[in-house]
Amino acid sequence: MKRSAGFSLMEVLAALALLALLLVGVYSGVRTATHSVRSGSAAVERLDQIRSAQQFLRRELAQAMAQPIARGDNGDAIYFKGEAHEMQYVAPLPGYLGKLGPQLQTLRLVDNGHGGQRLELSFAALPAGDQPAKPGKPEVLLDDVRQGSFGYRGLDAQGQPMDWQAGWSDGRRLPALVRIDLQLANTDRWPRLEAPLRVDATANQGQPGLLQGMRLRRVGQ
Repeated sequence: MKRSAGFSLMEVLAALALLALLLVGVYSGVRTATHSVRSGSAAVERLDQIRSAQQFLRRELAQAMAQPIARGDNGDAIYFKGEAHEMQYVAPLPGYLGKLGPQLQTLRLVDNGHGGQRLELSFAALPAGDQPAKPGKPEVLLDDVRQGSFGYRGLDAQGQPMDWQAGWSDGRRLPALVRIDLQLANTDRWPRLEAPLRVDATANQGQPGLLQGMRLRRVGQ
């Protein structure tokens, strides 16, 4: 009797080897595609974080209020505090955040524990009387910041812009402009943010501020 035709052991092993090579190629392609999708999603998410942080800060700084946040040694009201890595001001928050009324906002650049910095913002409801405000847990606006700084610009007695400063010394007045410079990790880019403060805390004190300076420039034109 003739034996039934079949595959030899060598043929079976060769087929299995070819199948393994095919599966390795398919896996490599799927892995590469998955990595590309994840990288693209991470890049889009990062851009959204940067854009959201810029829009939020620009809006809040533009709505800064002439609301005292402290008192100086001589009893004068302090409306704004600004340093190279921290600033404090009062502004209303959007309703969707669930916080009503003006809030004392503290913006900081702090160490993130990984050799870089992060930009965080904390809120505190304004207390009654002279009680100190109690800020809540900071919210991280942007992480993986390589380095950064804040700058401030005011107007002189003639309503002309002064030079940028690393700190705002006269808290009785609001700066005309606030600048936030950040250098981000990897290839991410932070467009320089220069936000005008529309409220003039010195308007009632007879000192030229942002709004008065604009009027002076219009008159002189």
